[in-house]
Amino acid sequence: MERPVDEFRSSTRRWLLGSFAGWGTLVTCLVGIGFVLIGVRWLRNRSAAYEITDQRLIIKRGILFKTIDEVELYRIKDVRLGYSLLNQMTDIGTITLTSSDRTTNGGEFTLRDIPMARDRREGLRTLVDCARQRRGVRELDVEDTYALD
Repeated sequence: MERPVDEFRSSTRRWLLGSFAGWGTLVTCLVGIGFVLIGVRWLRNRSAAYEITDQRLIIKRGILFKTIDEVELYRIKDVRLGYSLLNQMTDIGTITLTSSDRTTNGGEFTLRDIPMARDRREGLRTLVDCARQRRGVRELDVEDTYALD
């Protein structure tokens, strides 16, 4: 039985106060353009929700037309966290997942402006390890040793 662990959205308020792009947007509010940028960012953040269970990361997107993608935790290869000095002060960050899941097309999937990103990254890493152990999954990286001249 799958059990929910965490559910969250990107934070527009923390993006405004915790990033240089957010502060730049606030400055442009003086001429009116910033309000449009804030509205667009707010809509983008409201249209995406993330749910973590003990088996999957579920990504729900859309306002009028909704899509739901799922990334099996045992398929996640790497969890990276990025944040600036301003992000650290407001406790937001960008979590980038590298996965072999079809949702990510074998590449990276980015979650932006995530509140409590450090804690969520550590929790996600722990859940990935548990999911791999439960399924008996081992990762094997093969490097191409042949170089073309």
